[in-house]
Amino acid sequence: MKLRSAIALVLAWLGLAALALPAQARDDLVIGVSQFPSSLHPAIDAEVIKSYVLGFAIRPVTAFDPEWKNSCLLCSELPTIGNGLAKIVDRAGGKGMDVTIKLKPGLKWGDGVPVTTKDLLFTWKVGRDPASGWSNSDPWDRATSITVKDDRTAVLHLDRVITSYNQWNTLLPAHIEGPVHDKAANAAEYIRQSLFNRAPTTPGLWNGPYRITQYESGNQVVLEPNPEWSGTRPGFRRIVIRLIDKTPALLANLESGDVDMVAGEGIGLTINQVTALQKQHPDSFTTIFKPSLTYEHIDLQSDNPILADVRVRRALLLAIDRRTLSSRLFEGRQPVADGWVNPLNPMFSDDVTKYPYDPARARTLLAEAGWQPGADGVCHNASGQRLSLVLSTTAGNRLRELVQQVLQNQWKAACIDVILKNEPPRTLFGETLKKRAFPGMVMYGWSSGVTEGPRRMLHSTQIPTPANNWGGSNFIGFDNARMDALITQAESELDPEKAKPLWAEMQAIYAEELPALPLFFRTEPHVVPIWLDGYTPTGHGDYSSLWSENWRPK
Repeated sequence: MKLRSAIALVLAWLGLAALALPAQARDDLVIGVSQFPSSLHPAIDAEVIKSYVLGFAIRPVTAFDPEWKNSCLLCSELPTIGNGLAKIVDRAGGKGMDVTIKLKPGLKWGDGVPVTTKDLLFTWKVGRDPASGWSNSDPWDRATSITVKDDRTAVLHLDRVITSYNQWNTLLPAHIEGPVHDKAANAAEYIRQSLFNRAPTTPGLWNGPYRITQYESGNQVVLEPNPEWSGTRPGFRRIVIRLIDKTPALLANLESGDVDMVAGEGIGLTINQVTALQKQHPDSFTTIFKPSLTYEHIDLQSDNPILADVRVRRALLLAIDRRTLSSRLFEGRQPVADGWVNPLNPMFSDDVTKYPYDPARARTLLAEAGWQPGADGVCHNASGQRLSLVLSTTAGNRLRELVQQVLQNQWKAACIDVILKNEPPRTLFGETLKKRAFPGMVMYGWSSGVTEGPRRMLHSTQIPTPANNWGGSNFIGFDNARMDALITQAESELDPEKAKPLWAEMQAIYAEELPALPLFFRTEPHVVPIWLDGYTPTGHGDYSSLWSENWRPK
């Protein structure tokens, strides 16, 4: 990168700026990120950064494309009821579905072994284990059995009708991970011994256009073209994903040319940094501000006695001025959220309880809950306990830390003491959230799929516990029988118009109960070099890296 920059400067000095560097000089692409994966196993530890990295190297069966349409990545034809690859059938006790998956011909893992229905069968077997520890086991739980017809065709037998019947996640390589799984004493031991964690440069782990050839934990991941990839030929000799965990340092590395681009899926720069960059270097980078389904919010620890009182939860939200925060810190690009469902989602309902900035009402609610201002400016209850809570987020993200400080000051004005305690993303997502070890509040973003329901975040079966090896993503511990029933009912309603009232009630319950504090819907700033072609951000949970074989220098 430094050599190329020096050459460019010499050319400009000689008046030869019109002579572009040859495309082959740009055969490496260095991507700066502000987070690093806690692991590389596709099914554990739900993290945006991990999904982004894995998008280059391993593919799900299906994904929503940049136009937000469900599409095949490993399958040859998307199963639908219309084309007969999905059928509603009678089951004992009700209706179910038979879904036929046909894998594309010529698919291979990075060691040359074909991708087959053996991999599908193995993934299903591991994923439906209640103790698997998977962050989202639901795609595989749906199938009670699988009929393998041949190496490329299998029929998954679902025990119920479900709207996501043609959405299927990443396959695991049975020939690599099968022996590890069979040798392990239990699911937890398998995760520890998985080659995704112990030897991620093993070629047979990867079936995407690139495969991981170097892995330096907490530093960088290097990807090179997968020689067994049968799709569009990748455009780069190497892609380097480099951790620079402080966003000011990440910006400096971009401006100096030490990184070519910054990932935009919430793991890169902040809106204000990218806006300033756009003004200072208008001809060096392409900047894209993409509205997304990512929901910035604050998880609340349901086991905390203070937060167990809904009046306190409501007071916390009423005491913060989210609209002014969005205007001043995000240039108004991030709309205030009233719940987890984005207005871009056709299931969005506006008929929910809203919490405008109202510090007086917040203090009234706290008084009703038994919290009175003390001499130290902090509320106390009758037993003398201070109204004090810990708020954590990802360390190193300057704008997020600034939001923290603003919230802390606004809560202080409402006699709520908030202690800031941040952690590196790998720790926060890999341990603290996963094991529900946070004492009070955690601020971060949920990234969801285009039509994804809230099962993994809000259904009681998804609460991580030692019994399920800390699987699931219901970190708040939300346990509401009516919400559980609505989630299950909505998942089985194929008619969108009939599903809307179910979604509306779910959103109403969420707004009333406030198991988490809604903040904003994120707009993701993407920064790419002007010479990069084929890059298209998606705005949803299937990230741009899933189509990285189309990226190439102009």
